[in-house]
Amino acid sequence: MSEEKRPGFEFAGVAEGIAREAGALLREFYAKGVATEYKGDVDLVTEADRASEKLIREGLAKAFPGHGIFGEEGTRDQMESEFRWYVDPLDGTTNFAHGFPAFCVVLGLEKRQKQIPFDSAWPRSGQALRSAQEGNVEEDGELTAGVIYDPLRDEMFVAERGQGAWLNGRAIHVSKTASLQEALTATGFPSHKRHVSPNIHFYQEFTLRSHGVRRAGSAALDLAYVACGRLDGFWEFHLNPWDTSAGVLLVEEAGGSVTRMDGSKFRLDSQEVLATNGKIAGEMQHLFAEMFAGRGLGAIPTPAEFAARRKAKA
Repeated sequence: MSEEKRPGFEFAGVAEGIAREAGALLREFYAKGVATEYKGDVDLVTEADRASEKLIREGLAKAFPGHGIFGEEGTRDQMESEFRWYVDPLDGTTNFAHGFPAFCVVLGLEKRQKQIPFDSAWPRSGQALRSAQEGNVEEDGELTAGVIYDPLRDEMFVAERGQGAWLNGRAIHVSKTASLQEALTATGFPSHKRHVSPNIHFYQEFTLRSHGVRRAGSAALDLAYVACGRLDGFWEFHLNPWDTSAGVLLVEEAGGSVTRMDGSKFRLDSQEVLATNGKIAGEMQHLFAEMFAGRGLGAIPTPAEFAARRKAKA
C-alpha cells in the first residue's frame, strides 16, 4: 500500500464515524453473546442487528437530513430522495451469532438517476428492486461513497467516487495476479433456497482451477478484500444492495472491475456480482459462460501442468 495522502471526503468521512460507532456497539454485543431469532426459514437476525441499524439510522438522519436510508432490517426513510444510503448494520450475522470472527458494518451511498414516488413498504430486497428496474420504474444511479468497517480487526475501508480506495488512511489497490491458476478467490451461498443453488458446482470448478476459493460468510468483506489485494476475485448470486454498494465502489476505486457473470454492466439489484482485479475477469467470465451453457470444460490441470504453465509465463 502506498503513502498517498488521503483526500477530504464529502460523505464518506461522516459515514466512517457512524460506522465506527456501530462497530463499537457490535463488539459489545459480540463479547457478551446475543440471542438469535429467525426472520425467515433460515435467515438469522439478532438484537445486535437492530440496535446497530437504529444507531446508523439516527446518525445518518442527523448528518444528512435530506438523504434516504434503505436498511436490511427494515428502515425505509425518504426513499424518493436524490441520495440514498444502503445500510447493512451487521453483514455476517450467522458468523456473529456463532462467534465466528468475520462480520462488518456497511454503508453505501447512491446518487439516484430518477425521482419516483416510493411506497415505504417496497422494495424489500434486491429481487424486488430488480423487478422494479426491469419494469423501468427506477434506474441505477451512481455509487458515490462507501464504508465497510470490520470492528474486530479495526479495519476501516473507505471510498468516494474519484477519490480512490483507502484502508485505515492508506491507499489500497487490487492485486496484480494475472491468471486464474495463480488466483485466490471467494464466493458465498444463499441461506434461502440453498438446496437449489448451482453455486456449489461453480465453487468446485474454480477451486480446482485456482489457488483456492474462500467462503468467509460476509460478501462485503470479500469485496473489500478484492479491493485491497487479499483476494483476486469474488462472485456471488442473489445478494442485495446493502451487501454490495460499498464494496463495488471500493473495488472500482482500487482499480478493479465489477460486472455480471457475462461481463455486462453490474446492476445494483446485485443478483449477479463478479468482482476481480480486472486481470482475471476474462478467464472467470469464460468459465461462467461455459458452465451456464452446459458445455464440457477442459480437464482440470494436474499439478505438473500447473507448474509448466507457470514456467511458460515466466
